[in-house]
Amino acid sequence: MPSADNNLLQPGRIAASSTKPYQNPLPPLSEHTHTPCSKSLDLSIYIAPNSTKLSVLERVVSAKMPLGERSGDKSESRYCGVETDFNDDMPQVLHFNLYTGSFDFVVAPLMDPSYRPSLAQKDGLGSGVLPFAGSDLVLSPSQWSSHVVGKISSWIDLDSEDETLRIDSETTLKQEIAWASHLSLQACLLPAPKGTSCANYARCVNQILQGTNNIQLWLRIPLVKPDVDSIDAKSVTLDDSWESWNSFRLLCEHHGQLSVALDILSTLPSTNSLGRWFGEPVRAAILNTDCFLTNSHGCPCLSKRHQMLISGFFNHSIQIIISGNSVHPKASMDANNNSDKDSQRHPLRPYLDYVGYLYQRMDPLPEQERFELGYRDFLQSPLQPLMDNLEAQTYETFEKDAVKYIQYQRAVSKALLDRVPDEEASAKTIVLMVVGAGRGPLVRASLQAAEETGRRLKVYAVEKNPNAVVTLHALVKLEGWEDTVTIVSSDMRHWNAPEKADILVSELLGSFGDNELSPECLDGAQRFLQEDGISIPSSYTSFLQPVTASKLYNDVKAHKDLVHFETAYVVKLHNVARLAPSQPVFTFTHPKRSEHESNQRFKKLNFVIPSETGSAMVHGFAGYFDATLYKDVHLGIEPSTATPNMFSWFAIFFPLRAPICVGPGSTLEVHFWRCCGSTKVWYEWCVASPSQSPIHNSNGRSYWVGL
Repeated sequence: MPSADNNLLQPGRIAASSTKPYQNPLPPLSEHTHTPCSKSLDLSIYIAPNSTKLSVLERVVSAKMPLGERSGDKSESRYCGVETDFNDDMPQVLHFNLYTGSFDFVVAPLMDPSYRPSLAQKDGLGSGVLPFAGSDLVLSPSQWSSHVVGKISSWIDLDSEDETLRIDSETTLKQEIAWASHLSLQACLLPAPKGTSCANYARCVNQILQGTNNIQLWLRIPLVKPDVDSIDAKSVTLDDSWESWNSFRLLCEHHGQLSVALDILSTLPSTNSLGRWFGEPVRAAILNTDCFLTNSHGCPCLSKRHQMLISGFFNHSIQIIISGNSVHPKASMDANNNSDKDSQRHPLRPYLDYVGYLYQRMDPLPEQERFELGYRDFLQSPLQPLMDNLEAQTYETFEKDAVKYIQYQRAVSKALLDRVPDEEASAKTIVLMVVGAGRGPLVRASLQAAEETGRRLKVYAVEKNPNAVVTLHALVKLEGWEDTVTIVSSDMRHWNAPEKADILVSELLGSFGDNELSPECLDGAQRFLQEDGISIPSSYTSFLQPVTASKLYNDVKAHKDLVHFETAYVVKLHNVARLAPSQPVFTFTHPKRSEHESNQRFKKLNFVIPSETGSAMVHGFAGYFDATLYKDVHLGIEPSTATPNMFSWFAIFFPLRAPICVGPGSTLEVHFWRCCGSTKVWYEWCVASPSQSPIHNSNGRSYWVGL
């Protein structure tokens, strides 16, 4: 995986370009289209004798095709696997499941399930060849890597009271992982923990993870959580499978190569409970054939809730694995009757067809989502607007956000109509100042508002970046605005305006509203605004929300220092679970009511975790803003009121040095400060309940915004 340094893009609310995130797909195989109970395609090829089986298999895996085509989606969720039983003829396993079955990869046992190290020693076979599923030479390295997930023996119990079983389990686990690593497998599926204690199991897995950096370990976890209304709280804690996962990952210190494979059962927990998992490192969902219902044609289908869950998995790059035996014989029989007489259709193909059908009926990714794909869960440093000058590419990205400028134009239009009655429209000229004019998009929006309303404007475009001023001059000349627009190359805080403004327009908002120092900048500019002047925006409020965000936490943790845990990041949140509704934090109003009003702030927030959610892990807080531009014209990114199709801002993420576990129905108490010094502004934050965290970023030691 790329280092966390590559994950940190500089600079931007959003960066102008990004490195693509690491993709770890298990590639697909055949050019088929999955539809429920569709006729099998004629993919027959001459099957050579066993001596040439490998070359035939190489021909099969050279044709690659996922579940289907969905515009813009290139994620791992396009690929579907199948869980198989032990077979020491691996070429045949791949041929049957990949060619005949059209699956993209297999989850296959690596070791004969009857093998026990202690029995082998008693039989005098301790120095013999281990009973693996064939030599590494039976498949090519790329076939092992791309089409096989190793399935660790399900009998192992590393926390057994039986010492012989425990030692056998430890030995076998290490032997199988070592063999998988030798084969260059991308991942191995670990059996679910047995019983309530998993300390020794986790200890051995953690030892293995410390010694390898090229394999993912998927811990099998059944998707179970009892209904809180029908069971007492004590047993919820014991039976909620999330608790089992949480115990295991805590023992393994949140290791980045430890992931989850969810076993989907016929009964699903509540929607809130399911939502927790989208912030966890879930790599696969194992869908047993027992989950499927039967439609009127005798074919497999899923309940509406299961369909919604599978769609959620598709949207979060989670691969589906079909497991179990066919329980829809009619569908398999009809498929075989309709297939080529010389070929035998895979008994699980109808289930694969149905999963493909669910995938293909999903809506295409909108254009904005496709643009943002590369930014999903990528940490970026926020802008330092007063310390740094933006680059042309960053300006260009912001200027493409048409929605934002439409909102500004609407706000200016309303302000002009309020400021100038119709009877004075031809005689009165409004002085409008754009502070932080950049390359001119707000100047253009203001002039378009004047044209739209029939009002006269005199515009001052104030910009501190000398490079952007060059572009501004070129724009004014190109558009013929010389008589209307005056360009001022200066920091708004130090400019002495020749006259006072009726309207002050700025776009200094950050992802958290005030985190790009809009209050400090507008304080400096307020002196050249008329007493009854209008500021656009007139106010803005920051919002905070607790989230489960395992990937973000591990990306920060990879830096192995305090500084990165005390830094706020701009990020396109995707693989996160939002644990409670967001709450308002700080509000700033312009023009300021009093010159002596401080920009320092403090807020205590109490978030209640819904009981039906179950326990959850808080890795940090997502921050948003909502701004009132003028009267009823607003823009923002707070989820419940977000301006549609606007992409200039992603959320901001405040990490916690140590994640906090919250119980169902519990209250999470958070303290948040905005601190101001003579040369910088910074945030401090901590959790006070249910457990105490340190105060993060004390005195702005790790992260600040320079004045």
